[in-house]
Amino acid sequence: MDALCWARAYAGAYGLTHDGRRCILDPADVKGPSYPSGTFRVLKKNEIARFGEYRTARLLLAAWDRMERGELAA
Repeated sequence: MDALCWARAYAGAYGLTHDGRRCILDPADVKGPSYPSGTFRVLKKNEIARFGEYRTARLLLAAWDRMERGELAA
């Protein structure tokens, strides 16, 4: 199962909203900077240093949104 197919199945199975998906990628983004979690802390840190943004989160959220609108087939 490729990553987009898995993401669609996971989001659908758990009924995740857009904020729910954001929370998986970066809980502090949804719950505030003091939230004690770092799901992808190293990935986020490395991407910000390299790209100036948390690129993985942006790309995955955009893909999830496109799948919900039927613009991207899994």
